[in-house]
Amino acid sequence: MKIYNTLSKKKEEFEPIRAGKVSMYVCGPTVYNLIHIGNARPMVVFDTVRRYMESKGYDVNYVSNFTDVDDKIIKKAIEEGVEPAVISERYIEECRKDMKGLNVKPATTHPKATEEIDGMLDMIGTLLEKGHAYVAEDGTVYFKTRSFREYGKLSHKNLDDLQGGNRSLLVSGEEQKEDPLDFVLWKPKKEGEPYWESPWCQGRPGWHIECSVMSKRYLGDEIDIHAGGEDLIFPHHENEIAQSEAANGKPFAKYWMHNAFLNIDNKKMSKSAGNFFTVRDISEKYDLQVLRFFMLSAHYRSPLNFSADLMEAAKNGYERIVTCVANLNYLLEKAHAGMADALKPHETEALEEAKGFMTKFDEAMEDDFNTADAISSIFELVKFANTKATEESSSAFIQALKEEILALSDICGLIVEKEAEILDDDIEKLIQERQDARKAKNFARADEIRDMLQKQGIILEDTREGVKWKRV
Repeated sequence: MKIYNTLSKKKEEFEPIRAGKVSMYVCGPTVYNLIHIGNARPMVVFDTVRRYMESKGYDVNYVSNFTDVDDKIIKKAIEEGVEPAVISERYIEECRKDMKGLNVKPATTHPKATEEIDGMLDMIGTLLEKGHAYVAEDGTVYFKTRSFREYGKLSHKNLDDLQGGNRSLLVSGEEQKEDPLDFVLWKPKKEGEPYWESPWCQGRPGWHIECSVMSKRYLGDEIDIHAGGEDLIFPHHENEIAQSEAANGKPFAKYWMHNAFLNIDNKKMSKSAGNFFTVRDISEKYDLQVLRFFMLSAHYRSPLNFSADLMEAAKNGYERIVTCVANLNYLLEKAHAGMADALKPHETEALEEAKGFMTKFDEAMEDDFNTADAISSIFELVKFANTKATEESSSAFIQALKEEILALSDICGLIVEKEAEILDDDIEKLIQERQDARKAKNFARADEIRDMLQKQGIILEDTREGVKWKRV
């Protein structure tokens, strides 16, 4: 298995620190609003990486945080006249809903920054003791960037070039820095902001220290994979490396993975430009499985362009797989009982041929998780199944083809076996059948119909005016 490592700028053979185990940290969202489709790309991409590794037998400890203290959260809280925690908890819950819609597996641990303050205070204290940080007059604690000689090794930036060429680093109000490149570890509270006690001042942590501490607590000083969007390479991940390695005295992450940007109609996504979409916006028009399929249709390191035409193409591609599985289920229902147990000789040969598509899938995923080529392999398997499975096939053959398609789709996180949707007319017919059953004193059938509808989200209410129903 080869992974492109941002640190070395080349593909490297994956060798975990501990045999059979993978420690993986993925930077999560700042929760002040509904997540947008740009936030969703790393969630989908690295969830798929995790799924593939688990399919190969690795025990994956997957940590993805929620940044629940931030200027944007505080600003929204002030606008609404509520505590910042109200905002963050609201949007953590909304984020979880969107992740479920995208079939993103819950992380092993979803830490919140506000619950890890003690660890941040400890790491900052260590950095001060080791001479990698200093306290300004107002209690702000800065990381001494030049004290970490390897600063810039992830982003491949030179410190002198940074200082000379990026004047934006000279932020107003930070004249107290010893060096313009130094960054904040702890900052004093402002009026109305949440704060925590510290040896330096009442305040809150800087953004970068949060991820270093959460990674250390749940995964250890050294981890296998650290991942996120390419916009985080500098300064966030660069700063994480500096403070983690300076504090712990060990290499921080062995492999750094970054997904490329997602654009809208070949332009950067922007609220002001009117081309900003949340995952919830997309869910109003498409099954979110289509959005997931769309995001996996390109290599994660390639820029991805979102457009109506490309989403329609993704919908058609996704539905090809869904339709194939539905057809296989139809054939299974039609299969003769006498054919259920034994594969015919030509079917055994066909299944051997089908294994070639699974091999192609693995080869694509082993080559830096090339999901675009992996999905092409699923399409080839779908075409094969559509050609080879007929009403004359044994159910064992049909079932084997279906299981192969489901297995590969599941690694991609794609739900391709859909429950049949009950239409309103069908509900009314079942309600009438239930009424007839009750009149005939066939209460077992009446209860069976009620339970069947309830499992599919249909609740029946017996009223004086008759039976009413609603979807939940």
